[in-house]
Amino acid sequence: MRLLEERIKEDGQVRPGNILKVDSFLNHQLDVSLLEQLGKEFFERFKDKGITRILTIEASGIALACLAAQYFKVPVVFAKKAKSKNLDGELYTSTVHSFTYGKDFTVTLSKKFLTKDDTVLLIDDFLAVGKAMRGLIDICGQAEANIAGIGIAIEKGFQSGGKELREMGFDVYSLAIIDEMDDEGNISFK
Repeated sequence: MRLLEERIKEDGQVRPGNILKVDSFLNHQLDVSLLEQLGKEFFERFKDKGITRILTIEASGIALACLAAQYFKVPVVFAKKAKSKNLDGELYTSTVHSFTYGKDFTVTLSKKFLTKDDTVLLIDDFLAVGKAMRGLIDICGQAEANIAGIGIAIEKGFQSGGKELREMGFDVYSLAIIDEMDDEGNISFK
């Protein structure tokens, strides 16, 4: 998606360690108009898949998932990274490793919000090595929910996550796939 690629080139910042900061528009401060267009793009790709739920992980994927959900007219559910006192009942849990934070999180989702009758679109802001997606896939497996596809705003194509998920048979649709980036701030797209 050219619009997102242009925005990344304009406002993204490459940091050492293959970190791309897009906090001015995607995951700290939100450009809602841009996110709405990204959500519409996911709808156009997956509108015929019978989506009943959009599932993401706390926190950066929530805004993007919500703006996509308005087109699908379905609820958004998200796996929480911390168990809070207001989570009750039975839970699905999975352990995910955060590339950004460099640590493991146990994510949880209430069983009442995802069942075997659901057809799910997984959405997240980034895909690098795929650990967060694997956690969401695990949760869907526990629920016996059908995964119709995976929508990603920015995929780091030079890392293994997207390739591995596609090899597993998932329909991964990334709006911008970074082919290369370096510490001098140069970014090229597939």
